[in-house]
Amino acid sequence: MKQCTMEKMCKSRVGKGHTPCICLCASLEKTPPGHYLNMEFNPSDHPRASTIFLSKSQTDVREKRKSLFINHHPPGQIARKYSSCSTIFLDDSTVSQPNLKYTIKCVALAIYYHIKNRDPDGRMLLDIFDENLHPLSKSEVPPDYDKHNPEQKQIYRFVRTLFSAAQLTAECAIVTLVYLERLLTYAEIDICPANWKRIVLGAILLASKVWDDQAVWNVDYCQILKDITVEDMNELERQFLELLQFNINVPSSVYAKYYFDLRSLAEANNLSFPLEPLSRERAHKLEAISRLCEDKYKDLRRPTRKRSASADNLTLPRWSPAIIS
Repeated sequence: MKQCTMEKMCKSRVGKGHTPCICLCASLEKTPPGHYLNMEFNPSDHPRASTIFLSKSQTDVREKRKSLFINHHPPGQIARKYSSCSTIFLDDSTVSQPNLKYTIKCVALAIYYHIKNRDPDGRMLLDIFDENLHPLSKSEVPPDYDKHNPEQKQIYRFVRTLFSAAQLTAECAIVTLVYLERLLTYAEIDICPANWKRIVLGAILLASKVWDDQAVWNVDYCQILKDITVEDMNELERQFLELLQFNINVPSSVYAKYYFDLRSLAEANNLSFPLEPLSRERAHKLEAISRLCEDKYKDLRRPTRKRSASADNLTLPRWSPAIIS
């Protein structure tokens, strides 16, 4: 059996004082084929299933619009920019290269709605994610740590700190949200004030290793979060993977769905991406990207293209006029 790349990297770093991470490929090979959950309506697996965070945000969005309508406050249409014949307004975010700052803001908002609109009956709270049992800092955990929902700004600061220190990409933030929703569905748990930090940390840890070419190692996160141990990070990663049933695959269709649903969430919450006039340089850049993609997929489209029939080869029945005498 061939040795996977990640396993080689793990072994090469052991001698340098790094704790080896879990080999995802080896874990996948040990997993029975029928072990995965068969969920056609799981949004993190199926591209047609609607994302959980978007459905959880609908109630709040409707209430906001209702309140604005009653108080006669227009929901920010005056400040919105519209394209004209002379000027085209575009943001700098695309599905292949999202805007990092606003993507993190949208992901933080999605996590906020997950926590705020969680199941009122409460579901199982796993020990590995409980911040009281596994604190991220040496400061004392408040007695009511599980009672108060975090604000969206607090979630954004936590995620932004990790992404800035580890130099992670915006695509990694989207994959983080995919893994988070997959965890909640597979493990049948809720994200709440008591566990949201460790769930988000585990999702970021896994997404950075799967998505980014230069993965951040567990020991590197210990440099960002000074009071956490490598053993704790390893156990968090191991249990996160087991709860995902080692299903770390994110199809491109699922990734695109989460990207556009995050944009819909941003627009519904007046968190739209900043619009700028389309400059000549940006137009040339977009044209070059389009031409590159067109050349890339030209050969793939050619075998499936249907040839149209020529009108010269058509033979139509001839009709003679009937003479009635």
